[in-house]
Amino acid sequence: MISPADKKDYPVLIAVWESAVKATHDFLSDEDFEFYKKHIPIYFEHVSLYKYKDDKGVVKAFLGVADNSIEMLFVDNESRGSGIGKILLDYAVNKLNARNVDVNEQNKQALDFYYHFGFKEVSRDEYDGEGKGYPILHLVKSEE
Repeated sequence: MISPADKKDYPVLIAVWESAVKATHDFLSDEDFEFYKKHIPIYFEHVSLYKYKDDKGVVKAFLGVADNSIEMLFVDNESRGSGIGKILLDYAVNKLNARNVDVNEQNKQALDFYYHFGFKEVSRDEYDGEGKGYPILHLVKSEE
């Protein structure tokens, strides 16, 4: 189900990202969507990447972790609501000890997901990591 991803996986991971972002990031301008899409392979180089494959071997989601932070968790739109996000989150928290995540403030679905699994807001930035006007909430999951 979950295994490390590498450069040969980038095209399918980008397709998963695109499907997920189009479904959840309606606040992004078209120009910014294209900006981030172009930068995704660069971002991939700075995280440990994991892919989730279904029982047919099809990649349905991915996770990117750096230090103790979940930097990326995207589920293909058609697979949302099937429990894959929870599986990846559990893997990130319990296997990789990733207890921090940054979420776009406007991405209510993602915020509700992380809040549901015990993450709490600890701070807020007015701009994202690229300096764009998409506020970021910094969330932490405490030890249980």
